[in-house]
Amino acid sequence: MIISYLEEELKNKDEILFEVLNPDVNIDIYAGEILKIENQEFIYRSYKSWCDLAELLFCKMIISSINSTTIIIKLQKLNKNDSFHKDLNDEKKEKYGENSTFFRINKNEEPAFLYAYTNALKNVKIEEKSNILNLGINKADEFEIIKEIVNEDILKQMNFVGIDYSLSAIDFAKKRFPFENFTFYNHDINKLDELNLKKSDLIISIGTLQSSSLNFKLLFMELIQNYLEDKGSIILGFPNCRWINGEMIYGAKAANYSYSEQSVLYKDVYFCKKYLQQKKYRVTLTGKNYLFLTATSIK
Repeated sequence: MIISYLEEELKNKDEILFEVLNPDVNIDIYAGEILKIENQEFIYRSYKSWCDLAELLFCKMIISSINSTTIIIKLQKLNKNDSFHKDLNDEKKEKYGENSTFFRINKNEEPAFLYAYTNALKNVKIEEKSNILNLGINKADEFEIIKEIVNEDILKQMNFVGIDYSLSAIDFAKKRFPFENFTFYNHDINKLDELNLKKSDLIISIGTLQSSSLNFKLLFMELIQNYLEDKGSIILGFPNCRWINGEMIYGAKAANYSYSEQSVLYKDVYFCKKYLQQKKYRVTLTGKNYLFLTATSIK
């Protein structure tokens, strides 16, 4: 079995190379089917299959060489210590600040994130929104996508508010969007009442509400009750991945598990879905590496 063999090889090696059938020899075929080329039998597997395998083994996949019949794949083990999840968070070293590992991540360049987030914006009819609040804005990547898909004249009529605990990230966001209709606060989300915010017709929060420093359920309900307009919408992004050594690895990581364990993730998602449905919201769940809960009022 290939998986068992590669797992064993990677126990004592940082990288391994192996030769396989070139997936480009036939694109109208399923994984596992047999191809016979010059009296030699090959088992077909696509590039996606090999990429998935590399991800499961916590490796980068590199095509070392290629010819018309075969390719040589190199798997390099990821450095699991090279991850923002392991970074310290204190006043001197901001875990999510401008000089952090997290700040280097650009989710907008990951199709698994971008496609689902863009569809969530379309689902809430972003071009009809007037006041948008983003909690955990960091360097404002989510606003950048809105800027790209909304007509410029409409964008000028919209008001954007971003809040984050990281001072350097907020300073960066202010420079990125130096416009009158963009406002950024360096503030603790636990103390939103101190900002005297008016209600928004769209609230966005990507990977923030589940922070260990926040009371997830209470904060979520407070947002719906006190900061969302009666016929507003909400987009929540729940991370179902880890960032390791420059790679986005599928699957939520729970404490005391060596593999992906997603019970807490789905518990939180289900709580939000049920609560919003009781409040007369239409709720959809989309995405893969990030699960997007999108809710629109049907009152």
